[in-house]
Amino acid sequence: MHIVTMEETSMENFANKLKTHAEHVAKMGVFCTTEETTKQALIMPLLDILGFTPYDPRKVKAEYSADFPGVKTNERVDYALFCHDVPVMFIEAKSFTEQIDNHCPQLSRYFNSTPEVTISAITNGVEWRFFTDLKQKNIMDSTPFLKLRMDSLTHSDITQLFRFRYDKFKPEALRTLAEESVYLNSFTKTISSSLREVDLEFVRYVASRSNIERQLNQRFLEFVTPLVKQAVERAVSAMVVSGLSTQPVEQTKENDATDTQVNNAIVDEENPNIITTAKELELFERVKQIIQTEDHIEYKDTESYFGVLLNGKTNRWLLRFYDKKSSFITLPISLSDVQLNEIRRARLDTDGKRIHISNPEDILRISGLILDSYEYVKNDDNFRRGSRASSLEEVE
Repeated sequence: MHIVTMEETSMENFANKLKTHAEHVAKMGVFCTTEETTKQALIMPLLDILGFTPYDPRKVKAEYSADFPGVKTNERVDYALFCHDVPVMFIEAKSFTEQIDNHCPQLSRYFNSTPEVTISAITNGVEWRFFTDLKQKNIMDSTPFLKLRMDSLTHSDITQLFRFRYDKFKPEALRTLAEESVYLNSFTKTISSSLREVDLEFVRYVASRSNIERQLNQRFLEFVTPLVKQAVERAVSAMVVSGLSTQPVEQTKENDATDTQVNNAIVDEENPNIITTAKELELFERVKQIIQTEDHIEYKDTESYFGVLLNGKTNRWLLRFYDKKSSFITLPISLSDVQLNEIRRARLDTDGKRIHISNPEDILRISGLILDSYEYVKNDDNFRRGSRASSLEEVE
């Protein structure tokens, strides 16, 4: 029998508060048209959840100003968070309607002039970007070590924010977290790139470990490269299916509660017939989980289907989800015999165009096909004048 610890209880309470806050941001964000309103309605409540009570000047000082070398006269940072009378974190606030970026000279000057501060953040209430000084001591990095959005919180986001609480705030531990995040992201990109763009070195490595009694020359490696790529897709799909089938029921329920989008159904303001469901939002997250790219992936809901787009371009859709009498997806590629076999191995039904699914997690079984669709819509040659942008017509 598992005995629930105080730490686990604290984590559960923290997660529930964050989810409630995320729902609040989703409802109230559109009304926050100024920076001041954003601070009051969206930013300060999160600081309170973290234990940095906004109305306790020992913990939070708004419009913080200090006479530091390099800081301009009368220049202030929106929030300075304190632990034991020492500033530990600076926050620059933007309006909810404002797109944030990594360039914030004012925040950098304050950070660079305050050796005690190891963490800084920029936020518009819905998106938070956290920075530290990994590349050069006391110089704020140009890229964040952690980015998260209140409208798409994951279990990993909640776990990392848990370490920012006032009673657990440890600057060096957070720097270690930052290092781990940077390395993990870098390793993930490298592994994803190696699996997608199978090069000869990777093929040579696989062949040398597979007891193939052949000379591994250039010609042979080029010959088996497509086979290695297919083997990678099979292996990834098998790992996903195995993970889903062996996962304990209780753990599955727990993961569903934390990883699933915190938003409920969203009704389109201009067309009430368009309702984006939690099921569709989860499908969108599963697609992003498979692709793992820095390209801008977004969704567009219609009365007929729910579409996932590359860079917001309606002609570059990489998946359409239909959820009416039966649930199925279509892809912008013509399915080959090999791909049809992959669908059957995943124990999903298809008529050659439609791939029937019971729940969003089913697409993890055909991650190779999702990646094929992504590669197709990413290729500009497929969308030049005179070429066919898609081999499939819209399914009604």
